[in-house]
Amino acid sequence: MNITFWGAAQEVTGSKHLISVNGKNVLLDAGFFQGHRAEAEEKNRNLPFLGSEIDAIVLSHAHMDHCGSIPTLYKTGFRGKIYATPATCDVAQIMLEDSADIQMSDASYINRYKKPSEYIEPLYAQADVAAVMHHFEAKRLREGFEPVPGMRVEFMEAGHILGSAQVHITLTEGERTVRLGFTGDLGRKGLPILRDPEFFDSLDYLVSESTYGNRFHESTDDLEEKLQKVILETLERKGKIIAPAFALGRTQSLIYLLHKLTDQKNIPRIPIFIDSPMATEVTEVFSKHKELYDDELIAFLGNDDDPMSFRNLHFTQSAEDSKSLNHREGPFIVISTSGMCEVGRIRHHLKNSVEQPNNTILVTGFMAEHTLGRRIVERQSKIKLFDTMYPLRARVAVMDALSAHAGQPELLAHIKPITGLRNIFLVHGEPDAQRVMMEKIKSFNQSAAIHNPAFGQSFEL
Repeated sequence: MNITFWGAAQEVTGSKHLISVNGKNVLLDAGFFQGHRAEAEEKNRNLPFLGSEIDAIVLSHAHMDHCGSIPTLYKTGFRGKIYATPATCDVAQIMLEDSADIQMSDASYINRYKKPSEYIEPLYAQADVAAVMHHFEAKRLREGFEPVPGMRVEFMEAGHILGSAQVHITLTEGERTVRLGFTGDLGRKGLPILRDPEFFDSLDYLVSESTYGNRFHESTDDLEEKLQKVILETLERKGKIIAPAFALGRTQSLIYLLHKLTDQKNIPRIPIFIDSPMATEVTEVFSKHKELYDDELIAFLGNDDDPMSFRNLHFTQSAEDSKSLNHREGPFIVISTSGMCEVGRIRHHLKNSVEQPNNTILVTGFMAEHTLGRRIVERQSKIKLFDTMYPLRARVAVMDALSAHAGQPELLAHIKPITGLRNIFLVHGEPDAQRVMMEKIKSFNQSAAIHNPAFGQSFEL
């Protein structure tokens, strides 16, 4: 038996980890690569294996860098089952349908400038998504299942986004049995809405994310006060707040926090717009899965049924509704996708806001290298939007406390109690973050070999 790392290998996107046991292949996650557009097109179109070579997929959660390539695998012959938690099954359908729309739209736009012989095809279409959704099978947390003979799997709470799971795997081949844990994307203690991550106890192998392996997050203890301060300072300037946010996870955390601040009269009842049809759909899934809420949210709700609804919250649907916000005078808040500002309606809001110093761009999550979001976080003097350079004069407020990824101390605290570890594989992180994290792990675990696998690197288990 072995594991091969075909994505999120010394980079932060494209999670794909292939486990082979008893002649069967099981893929942990099947995510999109996100980064330079030409590189992303190449990597996402030409996967390192055919779908027909994969017997099953175990999906940790429904972010696109973990699930985005599932329809592509279906197109190349995958016909096995895709195991995920019930909430992940619900959200994955929304995410993949939206992705198919983007593929079709992008292909149509690009083909306008090409000869028919040079036309590109979308990576997949709605029909591919509809077909592959029949292969999803929901498994609750701690409900054991066997994707292939010799592989026993349980999902555990990851605390990252709704439905996210860590994966505990027991592999048996002949007389050998090994235990492997996969963190997926690991969340943090004290985040809004979700329960805290669970801990592994004893493992032989651990595959751990390392996104923030060299960074500390702000504490979540004063999260509401910091958000309140950003809002009130912008209101004083009569500006608007533009918040790029992933449709899944970050948007709903912001909705809940704004709901709470408004109800407690810590901020005025200003208009708040969720400008993303996909975020609207995902928010409905959050309302459906109340069994995943943490104790704090349940206590806040009291007699209310829905933390995702209050009277100054508005969900835009049409493109016309979205465009009308660009001509609206502040103060108001717009939460819009995409989270890293690479595509979607957020780019239009930024175009109409970045030059005014009374406005605020509120950054609440990780921005990968080479993305527009990273350039905003770095406060570059000019940023490129729709092939035009714009001076960045708006204030940039970065709130790491809302990050849904564990920071360095939380990652180390998650690894430290695990007994029996022989090998630790760091994935889903940039090399600098991984190097720092490797040194930190060595300070308390001298017995385990620590690796940051390269793309395509394989290890015997």
